[in-house]
Amino acid sequence: MQWWEILIIAVAGLWAGLINTVVGSGTLVTFPVLVALGYPPVTATTSNAIGLISGTITGAVGYRKELQGHGARLVRYSVASFLGAICGTVLLLSLPPNAFATIVPVLVGLSVLLVALQPLLNRRLRERSAQRTPGPLLYFLIFLIGIYGGYFTAAQGIMLVGVMGLLLADPLQTLNGFKNVLSAVVNLVAGVIYAFIAPVSWPVVGILAVSSIVGGVLGASVGRRLSPLALRVAIVVIGVAAIVYLLVT
Repeated sequence: MQWWEILIIAVAGLWAGLINTVVGSGTLVTFPVLVALGYPPVTATTSNAIGLISGTITGAVGYRKELQGHGARLVRYSVASFLGAICGTVLLLSLPPNAFATIVPVLVGLSVLLVALQPLLNRRLRERSAQRTPGPLLYFLIFLIGIYGGYFTAAQGIMLVGVMGLLLADPLQTLNGFKNVLSAVVNLVAGVIYAFIAPVSWPVVGILAVSSIVGGVLGASVGRRLSPLALRVAIVVIGVAAIVYLLVT
């Protein structure tokens, strides 16, 4: 590996760690970089998933203030993500790399729409019910997003915020904290499985692991200071960019 390749991967990892913490979709930075440098798609996916684990954990820790008092809920949500991630990794290792290519832009687009319309939808839902309880639907959707995240991690954070924003009444920053924890769970589960049974580039993992920690710290600092409107706009803008990327590649 040349020095300039190390530098490119490190910068991509830092940016991915920051974006993952604030919004999500950091994989849309690191994955194409690794493929462009000559790594096979599956190796790029597995190495990226393992390398970004440290950044997602750092981002989740950075949102610990917003997550205080929600431990029991997080455990329940994490179980759904955990089970989904296992299924997703099995699919990655058994299906063609482009198996989800058609549906992924649709899923991301729907999630972006949910995030954009969340204030309006929340008002309509409050008019019908004074208190919302998530019920089985929320856990099922988190499970499905976990499957997607275990298969291809890009934009799972946007999907999580979109779904939780529709079904939960928590502030957007709290939902962002939930998203960071659940993304960390999915990446950790997928990464552990990949480490034992999938092709992995460990030099890439090491570079991404270190640089994404820095990005996660910066992302938590930036994301927690954004107003709900600014955070929502950031999610929508990056989500649209993700859709464009997925459609043209």
